[in-house]
Amino acid sequence: MNTDQLIAALASGVEPVDPTALRRRLGIAALLGIVAALPLMLALLGINPGLAQAAQLPMFWVKFAFVAGVALAGGWMVAGLSRPGAALQRPALALALPVLAMAVLALLALVLARADQRLVLLLGSSWSACPWRIVVLALPSFALLSWAVKGLAPTRLRLAGAGAGLLAGALGALVYLLHCPELAPPFLLVWYTLGMLLPAAAGALVGPRLLRW
Repeated sequence: MNTDQLIAALASGVEPVDPTALRRRLGIAALLGIVAALPLMLALLGINPGLAQAAQLPMFWVKFAFVAGVALAGGWMVAGLSRPGAALQRPALALALPVLAMAVLALLALVLARADQRLVLLLGSSWSACPWRIVVLALPSFALLSWAVKGLAPTRLRLAGAGAGLLAGALGALVYLLHCPELAPPFLLVWYTLGMLLPAAAGALVGPRLLRW
């Protein structure tokens, strides 16, 4: 048997891969992560009693768009990292856009505020708890996304772990929106971003071991 015959034999009977399988697997994991985080949030924190009033403010939806934008870009990045050779430039740009937009809003808020109000805008009333609450609410998503990514046979394990952690952090932040009353752009830029980055850092640390296949 020559080389061409060997290749033909190996390729025979191979069925085409469903192009939607990757997105479906990651989407189901993300959805289940949110569903699992909701009762956790209700048990530990409860829903913000002023949520209905806050939802009438434009800044609430800016906050939602910021976190959702990070989640969508994180999902795009994880999808790329779950298969060999995928380019990451466009997902990285998509990830930078909501962060840069919030940075512009935060800078404007600080410039326009009185000097004695700037620290209040930055720290709010929950700066010390906010990132850790997001991390806790990200745990179900991180576990499920790690399982989903591992099953897709990634090759860049540290980056894939970081991507799964970032997406999990954004999903945890989405659930945390139902509790958190903070709306100041400087607060959101610093503490929400930190809350989403901590799971990403943890994912980068454990990715080579957790995602090995």
